[in-house]
Order: sequence, then C-alpha cells, then structure tokens
Amino acid sequence: MVFQKIIALLIMVIPAAIAMYGIKLIRDAFFYSASPDVGFLWGKLILGILAFAIPVWFIAGFILHHERKKNRVQPRFMVPEPDDED
Repeated sequence: MVFQKIIALLIMVIPAAIAMYGIKLIRDAFFYSASPDVGFLWGKLILGILAFAIPVWFIAGFILHHERKKNRVQPRFMVPEPDDED
C-alpha cells in the first residue's frame, strides 16, 4: 500500500516539476526580450508553453480519473454507460 502511494506521488510530482520548468522558460522568454541585444525568443516561449500545458493537462486527467473511480464528480463529467439494446 505504501509503495502505491509513493508511485502516485511521483506521478503527481514529476509533471508538476516539468510544469514549473515551463513557467521558467516562459518567464525567461519575456524577460530576455526586454534586452536590446536579444530579439524575442519564440522557441523558448513555445517550448515553455508546451512544458507547462501538457503536464497540467496530465495532472488534471489523473485527478479526474481518480475522482471518477470514487464517484465524486458531477454527472456531466461521468462517462456515459453504453445502452445495451439487443
């Protein structure tokens, strides 16, 4: 049981760390663009947005899946049951 909780914690912490790095990349792209020597760093900005958005999307999906298993979501977020009309 403890090992499962450690795995679940790692599933949440690793994407959160990647998302924090994405925020750093976005911030760097904006702050370095204020320098007269450097143009706007589009590559760093796009990489930062992706490094932020994908882990946040993963964490949200993980939480939604966990809450669906325990039936703690609103009905609009529940997976519809297939109709068996044979």
